[in-house]
Amino acid sequence: MNLFLMTAYAEAGAAGANAAAAGAGGMLSALIMPIAMIAVLYFILIRPQRKKDKLTKEMLAGLIVGDRIITIGGLYGKIVSIKDDTLVIEIGQGAEKGTLKIARWAVREVEKPAEA
Repeated sequence: MNLFLMTAYAEAGAAGANAAAAGAGGMLSALIMPIAMIAVLYFILIRPQRKKDKLTKEMLAGLIVGDRIITIGGLYGKIVSIKDDTLVIEIGQGAEKGTLKIARWAVREVEKPAEA
């Protein structure tokens, strides 16, 4: 009977070791999934937004007098003067010309001249 008990304890110990090894594998798999999700979110959401922000900053930094722009409010105009973070733009044509003072960040895009 003593031999029977020793065999049972040995089998229980081996089963416990196998469960510990399976638990370590389960922990590894549970750790890999969140890391993979964070990586996917980074490449789908965060990285493209940072690229877009960088391009917008470059566009705003490259504004010069004479550029034709479109504001975020949908106004089309030509830059007349630039002071720090404010722009004076000329809108309208002919007798209906007028000027507006806007913030630099309010520029959505610079119009590209028509290429012939």
